[in-house]
Amino acid sequence: MTTYASLLSPMAAAAHEVGALLVKSPQRATTPPPDTMDELATAYLAIESPATAVMRRHLDALLPGVPWAEELHGEHSLGSGADAGLPAVGDAWMVDVIDGAVQYMQGLPQFCVSLALVRDGEPVAAALHAPLLGETYLAAAGHGATRNGEPIAPSSRTRLEAAFVGTSHPPFIAEQPAAAAAAGRSLAAVLPAVSAVRNLGPTSWQTADTAAGRLDAFWQYGRDDANLLPGALVAREAGAVVTDTEGRPWRAGATGFLVAPRPLHAALLELLKP
Repeated sequence: MTTYASLLSPMAAAAHEVGALLVKSPQRATTPPPDTMDELATAYLAIESPATAVMRRHLDALLPGVPWAEELHGEHSLGSGADAGLPAVGDAWMVDVIDGAVQYMQGLPQFCVSLALVRDGEPVAAALHAPLLGETYLAAAGHGATRNGEPIAPSSRTRLEAAFVGTSHPPFIAEQPAAAAAAGRSLAAVLPAVSAVRNLGPTSWQTADTAAGRLDAFWQYGRDDANLLPGALVAREAGAVVTDTEGRPWRAGATGFLVAPRPLHAALLELLKP
């Protein structure tokens, strides 16, 4: 019988192979750079397609017949827009072979490979790999979370004034105007209350870094299931509090996300209130 924890090693192997392929891609950071969205999309797909093929080969062998979330659109799916397709019941893979694609295409190091097995709408196994850092986060429901094999835990900070927090936004945020407005309001509220706010690249990796105490908290507005599901499991298994921006347990399809150690979580929720 396959257990969640037994999936982690082959999931990590898949992420490592994809990461190595991305690092070696001769099409990364081309000169001259793409100058239109069409050119950028063409350049991205030339890299993403072979990476996706490698990931599919691994995941199809690991759990034959389990679909990718993007393939499952319809009335019984969770989320909407780009994230529609995650089944409310059953298994699906949620995969982003290049989380941090904008940075990757610019030749910057802040990108990672992320994937999660989702069962009945909840992530149950997750792997995140940053090839240029040589680091891998793994988590399985009920089995804790690790970075490079070592258990992780969130920050022990208790006061916002010294906190170092991260934020980001989903891809194509112009399609979510309410999220863009909320992001602006929240940044104005949080900036004066903490030591620093940064956007450090991949959403999934920033969430995992919060789980490991490198960031003291992370928040984001907008639907972004593909990037949030893997990191959310890592954070929960590490002992961080993971909610939407109104304090409810975060689930796929939510329009806000907050992860923090318990002493900081309530204070940040207050700041994020409209």
